[in-house]
Amino acid sequence: MLARAVPYLPLGVVAALGAALAYVVRLPCRTGGWNDQVSTYTNFCYTDIYPLYFDRQLATQNPYFAHVPFDKQVEYPVVLGEVMQAIAWVARHLETDVVAQAVRFYDLTVVLLGACLVAGVLLMAAVAGPARRWDALWYAISPAVVLAAYINWDLVAGALSMGVLLAWKRQRQVLAGVLLGLAIATKFYPLMFLGALFLLTLRTAKWRPFLVTLGATAGAWLAANLPFMIFAWEGWRRFYVFSQERGVDWGSPWLFFQNKGWPVLGEADPSTLGMVSLALLCLGIAVLTLAAPRRPRLAQICFLALAAFMMTNKVWSPQFVLWLVPFAVLARPNWKPLALWQVAEVWYFAAIWLYLLSQAPLSRTDLGIGDDTYFTAVWGRVITIAIMMAFVVRDIFRPDKDVVRQDGVDDQAGGVFDGARDRFTLTSLAR
Repeated sequence: MLARAVPYLPLGVVAALGAALAYVVRLPCRTGGWNDQVSTYTNFCYTDIYPLYFDRQLATQNPYFAHVPFDKQVEYPVVLGEVMQAIAWVARHLETDVVAQAVRFYDLTVVLLGACLVAGVLLMAAVAGPARRWDALWYAISPAVVLAAYINWDLVAGALSMGVLLAWKRQRQVLAGVLLGLAIATKFYPLMFLGALFLLTLRTAKWRPFLVTLGATAGAWLAANLPFMIFAWEGWRRFYVFSQERGVDWGSPWLFFQNKGWPVLGEADPSTLGMVSLALLCLGIAVLTLAAPRRPRLAQICFLALAAFMMTNKVWSPQFVLWLVPFAVLARPNWKPLALWQVAEVWYFAAIWLYLLSQAPLSRTDLGIGDDTYFTAVWGRVITIAIMMAFVVRDIFRPDKDVVRQDGVDDQAGGVFDGARDRFTLTSLAR
């Protein structure tokens, strides 16, 4: 057991270093800068963690159950909301002053998120397998991960998502389903992975493992959500109402179209446009999965589905990069497009805060940037991710170009799909 763990120790150390560097990035704000928006943006150290301690009244009560205004309720799924509440409870018992509590809340949250980063890196390395475990360094210490790590609580869902892949790889379908249900109850994006599992199940006819995982996912999600649905309906539905009613926001390509007043794209409802665009992309992924000459790898389909979800969403926050990094690396661990994407993400990280400086209510045009410069960062992310998606599609149609399969691996995260025969493809249907 010790011999098997030793190769992962350096990765854990590097991931801990990445977590520490992410803390250092926000030190200028931790010492008082969060109380000054201009300083927060010029030091590039914004986080949701500190202000939400006040705005969601975590200092006094559980906002899911308390009678608070709708806009003061936690706008996250229940697992994440209760993680916030548990840490707030500890902070309240360690400090009496509310400002000191908020700082302690931030510090304790960072400890949890740092541990999730280390766990996610180690789980990703186990998923990648011995031949490619060092690819997990991209998740451990890449610039975009360090900069975005502590903006929000996304690393919690990241660790759960990597746990899902590892459990599926080891054919522990119940565990995979439980972790997936908890991941969806933490951040909603892991729901896309069910689609990837379904498509590969359709191609291989491995229905029993998929249905077991689906049942466990539904059971875990219900177990986490049902108490709140029964006893705190208003607080529980806040996330879903907010997601539906929220307008187009920072980072989304739809914001560019609205800002420039494009016909149709800038005038139509972004929710409708996003759903239609996502549906079309998912249809394309389904056709690709069933038409490819060789069954695609699970990580490839997960990456394509998640990238499609992000590119068509109404909101594309800087921390969403944390969702995609491990799946992008598992799908295509080629350093050149990954490095190009990292440059785009770092530029966006800087651009969003500089852009907010120039917007009302601050209106510091002497310190910030304008619309056109900001939108270069928005499209930089879209274009570089589209390039990576194109390479993954090429690898699916040309498996000899897939660097993972060049190592003699069929599907390192595939579980029951690994080495499975095709049972249904569009070619066989045509025949």
